[in-house]
Amino acid sequence: MKRFALIGYPVAGSLSPRLFQAAYGGRYSYELLEDPSFEHAWERFLASFDGINVTAPFKLDACSRVDTLHENARLCGAVNLVVRTGSTTAGYNTDVDGVYEAVRRCSLPVSEALIVGAGGAARAAAVAAHRLGCRVSITNRTFSRAQALSASLGCQALPLEDATLLDPDLLVYTLPGSAPLPAGLPLSRAVVLEAEYKHPVLTSQSCRAYISGRQWLLWQAAAGYALFTGETPDVEKMSALL
Repeated sequence: MKRFALIGYPVAGSLSPRLFQAAYGGRYSYELLEDPSFEHAWERFLASFDGINVTAPFKLDACSRVDTLHENARLCGAVNLVVRTGSTTAGYNTDVDGVYEAVRRCSLPVSEALIVGAGGAARAAAVAAHRLGCRVSITNRTFSRAQALSASLGCQALPLEDATLLDPDLLVYTLPGSAPLPAGLPLSRAVVLEAEYKHPVLTSQSCRAYISGRQWLLWQAAAGYALFTGETPDVEKMSALL
C-alpha cells in the first residue's frame, strides 16, 4: 500500500491525516512526521514514503532538494508537496491551486488584486492571482519585503499607507492572526480571501464576499492528493470535515 505523510515542525494537531482519510476512505496510509531536522525527515521520506506534504519550516529546503521542480513551485520558490517515483522526486506548490480554486469557485469576476503580506503564502497568492488574470499589487508592514517579492514576480509594491487608496476587487490577506490588523484596508468592493482560518481577523469586515482560509486549505489539499495518487479525492467528504 502506498504511504504518504506530512513533514514539518511542529505538525501535531494538523488536519492533514483526517483530510486524507476523508479523501480516500482510509485506502491509503497518511502519517505525521514531526521532526525539527529537515535532513532526518527527508531521509525518512525517501526510505519509506511515496509522497509528502511539506509545511513550515521546510518548504525552502524541499525546493532545493527535489530532482524536478514544477512551474508553480519554481515561481513560488517553495515546495509544499513532493512525489517520489523510484529514486526521482518531483516538487509542487499546491498553495497556488488552493488560492486559484477558492477564488474561481466564488464565481465573482476579479481583475485587480491586492496581496497583504510578503511571505510564502503571499507569493503563492500572487502567482494564483496572475493565473486568474489579475493585475497584482503587494503590500506589507515591512515595505522592503514587499518590494523584494514584487520584483521577483513582476508586479508593483506599495507601502501600507498607499495601499489603502487602492480599490481592488480581490484582496488576499496572508498576515498571521496574531499580527495587528492594518488600518484602512480597501475591503468594501473586494472578494476577500484570508489565509488564517484558525484565528481569522476579517470575518466581520464589510466586503463583497468573504472566503475562509479553509477553502484555500481544501483546494490545495485536493490538488495535492490527486498528484499523490492519480485519483480524484472525495472533495465533498473533505469539505464536510472542514
